[in-house]
Amino acid sequence: MLLFFVLAMGAVVFGQATYEDERYVPETDPLVLKKLAEWQNFKFGLLMHWGTYSQWGIVESWSLCPEDEGWCKREKGANPKDYFSYKKEYEDLQTTFNPTAFDPAKWARAAKEAGMKYVVFTTKHHDGFCMFDSKYTDYKVTSVKSPFHTNPKANIAKELFAAFRAEGLWTGAYFSKPDWHCPDYWDPNFPPLDRNVNYDPAAYPEKWNKYVEFTHNQIMELMSDYGKMDILWLDGGWVEKSSKETITNWYKRQVESTEGGFLKHKIVNQDIRMDELAAKVRTKQPGLIVVDRAVHGKNQNYLTPENRIPDKTLPYPWESCIISGGGWSFTPNANYLSGREGIQTLVNIVAKGGNLLLNIAPGPDGTWQQGAYDLLKEYGSWLKVNGEAIYNSKAIAPFRENNICMTQQANGNVFFLYLATEGETALPATVRIISLQPEKEARVTLLGSRMNLRWKKVGDGFEVSIPESLRKQLPCKYVWTIKVSRLNK
Repeated sequence: MLLFFVLAMGAVVFGQATYEDERYVPETDPLVLKKLAEWQNFKFGLLMHWGTYSQWGIVESWSLCPEDEGWCKREKGANPKDYFSYKKEYEDLQTTFNPTAFDPAKWARAAKEAGMKYVVFTTKHHDGFCMFDSKYTDYKVTSVKSPFHTNPKANIAKELFAAFRAEGLWTGAYFSKPDWHCPDYWDPNFPPLDRNVNYDPAAYPEKWNKYVEFTHNQIMELMSDYGKMDILWLDGGWVEKSSKETITNWYKRQVESTEGGFLKHKIVNQDIRMDELAAKVRTKQPGLIVVDRAVHGKNQNYLTPENRIPDKTLPYPWESCIISGGGWSFTPNANYLSGREGIQTLVNIVAKGGNLLLNIAPGPDGTWQQGAYDLLKEYGSWLKVNGEAIYNSKAIAPFRENNICMTQQANGNVFFLYLATEGETALPATVRIISLQPEKEARVTLLGSRMNLRWKKVGDGFEVSIPESLRKQLPCKYVWTIKVSRLNK
């Protein structure tokens, strides 16, 4: 049975899905391996989806895609039932996007104080609108068509990356491989049928090669002109090199499963020349972590389960991308995770060896909602007490017993993180662990307190006594961490 808690627009599912069994190809570049090891110690990062779509408060980009999915519904604009009128009105949002309250330094300070260590920002989503000053398109925030282009901070990505670097955070560029605005991806001579390129790249190789060069050129801009970059986070996993066998098997599965019903988006061979691209970007950014999301192979340096948490430890680098409130993109009056939900999500992920990439979506005026700041303050307060159990930690078997998660440090210290149930405001008088046991002379404490705690062996485990004086004055909320200085293994 799967356990879950409901978000404003979905759920974080603690259950097994495809990522747990995905093939992972380890990196061999020593510079990338070094950087990847550092990244795995960070544990907590910020993701931001932001674009012209924030003005309508809709799901990012997807209403342009003619697929029968809930997130592709068209409900805004003057005539949402007329696809081509809708597409024009959507793209005309460029002419009204004017986030004059944009203050990336404020966001960077809040992220740092929350304990975040890196940021991933949507430089371009599937709709093709660039939040950076690309010379290869006029569909960008710095175009004269955009009222914000006269603002000193008009090159949003550049300003944002600089602000976060100034606070000591790593920077990552989210970039969409598909571009539904580019005429070399969605050719205006053909109607789009789904999320894929709307022509056969094999039949129009010159057009496809032109699109590949366009994509490479834009990514190289980001890797060359926007300062030190740590992560290239590529979305749109359907844009990949696919073999004839892969495509044939897809059609076979569709025939077996749909029985004449609606066909989901097909597989099309869209060779973006990823090996070449990865080599090129690392000439500009040595050691760059490349995340070619959901594409099996050596260019997916870590995996990214989306809005869910695996139910076990995974044998490769990974991060869960989790919505903090509303949706991935701006949602008016969004309901944010409570402090308890947010912190326990972080603990559940870290105990399994992963990172949390928490999404916050700016509004059309360039501000975060107060709920985002409130949530980040909860993280910051908790991590000031319990950060020793989170940063630089590794998973330890069995990683969880009931409501107690576990982590370990290289120095031999082990941490038992007690997750409070809804309404639980204090630790019980005794906490029992059944699967692990400290050494005889081990020191047991509660993070945030210098008091030595009494403990005793019980079977193959141990039991810790929490004195009433400490239970009445706990150093934090939601999750309390018992630290054991040495542990028998």
